[in-house]
Amino acid sequence: MAASKSPFNLQACARPNILALEPYRCARDDYKDDGTNILLDANENAYGPALLLNSSSLQNAPPVDFLGLNRYPDPHQQALKQLLCNLRNTHTHTSQSLSPAHLFVGVGSDEAIDALLRCFCIPGRDKILVCPPTYGMYSVSAQVNDIGLLKIPLLPAPEFALDVPAILSVLSSAEGEKVKVIYICSPGNPTGSLIGKADLRRLLEHESWNGVVVLDEAYIDFAPEGSSLAEWVVEWPNLVVMQTLSKAFGLAGIRLGAAFTSPPIASLLNNLKAPYNVSSPTSVIASQALQVGLAVMRENVARIVKQRERLLVELPRIKGIGRFRGGTASNFLLVEILDKQGKPDNFTALQVYEKLAENRGVVVRFRGKEHGCLGCLRITVGTEDEVTKFLREIEGVLEEVYCADLKINGVMEEKKENIANNIVS
Repeated sequence: MAASKSPFNLQACARPNILALEPYRCARDDYKDDGTNILLDANENAYGPALLLNSSSLQNAPPVDFLGLNRYPDPHQQALKQLLCNLRNTHTHTSQSLSPAHLFVGVGSDEAIDALLRCFCIPGRDKILVCPPTYGMYSVSAQVNDIGLLKIPLLPAPEFALDVPAILSVLSSAEGEKVKVIYICSPGNPTGSLIGKADLRRLLEHESWNGVVVLDEAYIDFAPEGSSLAEWVVEWPNLVVMQTLSKAFGLAGIRLGAAFTSPPIASLLNNLKAPYNVSSPTSVIASQALQVGLAVMRENVARIVKQRERLLVELPRIKGIGRFRGGTASNFLLVEILDKQGKPDNFTALQVYEKLAENRGVVVRFRGKEHGCLGCLRITVGTEDEVTKFLREIEGVLEEVYCADLKINGVMEEKKENIANNIVS
């Protein structure tokens, strides 16, 4: 067959910012799950979904209408939104109540992250502000949408608090006029630290800045009770609080996220979304989890918190483990790996990360290239059996690394560290 003479040129036709995108990498790109690995890398809930899955409870569960899958799902999801409101109407931070008019629901939190950019930022002109170390999808979405990225690092570990004076200074400057959205992760990823309510208030009370503050609370149910600020959106016209069922509810596979915000912003987000962005099975499963599944979720969270406390006690007893960095308000911990001289070290941390996965079947996350995270691994809290194996295997791997006479190839090491660190999770 003769070669096509089409004038099509991909490099000239595609958007330059998309051509420049680094390939998106997710948690399982490095090490595939063969059914035997212990996966402590993606901050999933190892105890499973917040659903009553025994035979008697399934008889009373809302069924997925398989015969109705030929019909499009509910485009508005009012009933699901009301259940989310019921969960977050604690009246800890306000006497007012959330309603479905305060909500946008979509495909995980990632849809809300992207929708907010498309809603408020003009491509090629506006910027977002992020505070590293933080969740990588904010910058990925900004690049996809041709939005500028302004970084103001968090204050040093272990607090990893907002640098409020630096942020306020930028927002008061000429550059601040181009900043339309601030993304803040609380509890932070990978820090595990809660952002102070008083610090957030100072940003919201800025006297001249016209933009939106987004608080990402993906891990909030692992924090102390009353920590969520979702209901606080009723007090502020420009506050958005994002949440997900992927973490504490153990429902990462259904991809359901929510954004609580003022009704005018929620209306904009709902107007620009795809018409049927939440599938019928997702809606049914999420609704079950938010009703009969709440007790299961809270029981599983309690079990994870117990293992988190165990790691805080037992992990530092192992030679080669340094300080915990950040907070303990999530289902993961950020910890230093030390070299033979007792200093946090990326080369040693990467060796431990690789050997754990390749030789011991335990997958964690290397975060050593993140701001303020030198030599750090992020470890998802697993089940009791998983934590037991992890503690045993990391002790063995550290002994192996210390005994080996490893030579550092600077260029190759830098490349390997960047590859391992660039997982978005």
